[in-house]
Amino acid sequence: MTTPRPGQPVPPSMNLRGAVDLSALKARAQRPASAAGSAGPGAPGAAGEGTPSPWVVEGSDARINQLAQLSGQVPVILQLWAGYSETSLQMLDLMSERVHARGGRLALATIDIDANPQITQAFAVQGVPATFALVKGQPVPLFTGAQPASQIDAFFDELLQVAQANGVTGSLAGGDDEQAGEQQAEAEPALPPLHQEAVDAIDAGDFDRAAAAYRRALAERPGDADAAVGLAQVQLLQRLDGADPDVVRAEAAERPDDLTAQLAVADLDVSGGHVEDAFSRLITFIGSSAGEEKESARARLVELFDVVGATDPRVTRARSALARVLF
Repeated sequence: MTTPRPGQPVPPSMNLRGAVDLSALKARAQRPASAAGSAGPGAPGAAGEGTPSPWVVEGSDARINQLAQLSGQVPVILQLWAGYSETSLQMLDLMSERVHARGGRLALATIDIDANPQITQAFAVQGVPATFALVKGQPVPLFTGAQPASQIDAFFDELLQVAQANGVTGSLAGGDDEQAGEQQAEAEPALPPLHQEAVDAIDAGDFDRAAAAYRRALAERPGDADAAVGLAQVQLLQRLDGADPDVVRAEAAERPDDLTAQLAVADLDVSGGHVEDAFSRLITFIGSSAGEEKESARARLVELFDVVGATDPRVTRARSALARVLF
């Protein structure tokens, strides 16, 4: 996805389903964060500094999963700042004010780049202030540098159109009243114990424990579709843990007939949103292979179908292509 130039709006027709990134995978079953009262005391942009807003939270590497899940309810603005940048500090107050004016249709997460290197690296931040959004867990570049209030409002208008086109039309309650409590209860359904154990393990980076929890859930209920999808996603995270993308791609290019190399780069492509490339690669490999290698590639492809989602049109097309090379 190309980052728009400052002042260039995000097109409403943008397809946000084009990526399946690791943060989205980790956040699949995570309950949404409550936007009200989540910002830490003294956090820039939090209630009590600048314009108070119940829809401002303090974002962090540890909380990105919750923010990604919350973005299935409302778009979440990520405002990246640094203490050495006076301009970025000024933008925090202005962004808080403009989000507050939207009355719960947006949430704002303020992120200190010095304290959160994972987010900074994931979004390839070159300088602050930098502004992104999450919609359904997927990143939407907004703008870099400072912007006037009128331009920020124009960006927000475009973002809300993008969100609506992708089915994100919720809103957040604005305080600690009864309505906020009811909305939070609706937004945070209790997960089955083993699912919650898996989610907690993912947040802790313990993918082995997460996989074991999902396997126990499937042993108890073999028809548990959520556990099956969760296990497929965690297994992808396990395979990619510690992998060097440059090495993976180089080995796949050098050894196009090597099963291990092709499976590895397919995993990498799915994690980075190049879903169709991954599917096409494995289908081509299946079509030119035989025996155990053919079956191993087919099994991995079916597993990646679960990662992406059975109803995704790319999966539907790939299933048809797979049937053609198998039969």
